[in-house]
Amino acid sequence: MAPVAPSWTGFYIFGGAGGGIWDADSHTNVLGVPATINQRVGGDGWFGTVGAGYDWQVNPSWVVGVFGDGQFGSLRGNINDEFAALTGRIKMQDAWAAGVRVGYLVAPNVLSYVNAGYTGSHWSGTALTTLTGAASAFHTDSFNRNGFFVGGGVENNLNIFGISAPGWFMKTEYRTAFYDRKDVAVRTNAGNLATTDAISFKPWVQTISTSLVYRFNWTGPVVAKY
Repeated sequence: MAPVAPSWTGFYIFGGAGGGIWDADSHTNVLGVPATINQRVGGDGWFGTVGAGYDWQVNPSWVVGVFGDGQFGSLRGNINDEFAALTGRIKMQDAWAAGVRVGYLVAPNVLSYVNAGYTGSHWSGTALTTLTGAASAFHTDSFNRNGFFVGGGVENNLNIFGISAPGWFMKTEYRTAFYDRKDVAVRTNAGNLATTDAISFKPWVQTISTSLVYRFNWTGPVVAKY
């Protein structure tokens, strides 16, 4: 009998690493009123990622699925209080995402896909310094931001170079995430009292990652012996 092409339907898990950059539109508010012009700040760094999902192969060429994942690392950059001439270093410490993907099989074991969904992120606080690097009496607290993402990538089976690796895949993915604006309060170090300043911060994050994937059903469905 002719061999049956494996099905993409089933659960999978993955883990990997990648790099990213972020940019943020920012200005300083005083008593809730913008006191400086808009500026662009940013940062970069590395992260690890883990996740899981489920796919359905709806016909010989198309695959749809749902997934969730998390990113853990340090995308570090600047945040500035232009009005008070203060600056600090913050980082996106972790993020999570849940979404859907739609893929086209360019070969029986190679999937090209796009995805989209909901995402959240956690950003560190920072001790603020003067522009000359001297310590100040002010800081910002950590905060969370939510938003949405879109992306795409390629996933392929690792049966290459004569090596048999049933169930093992590699995927490389680009993702861009847009998060809600946050007015980050500038606080005094003594008693954690709020000042009149707040830094408006609206981040946009771009990442690219490569992950090792394991598909639990790739060797085919379980059937009776007789």
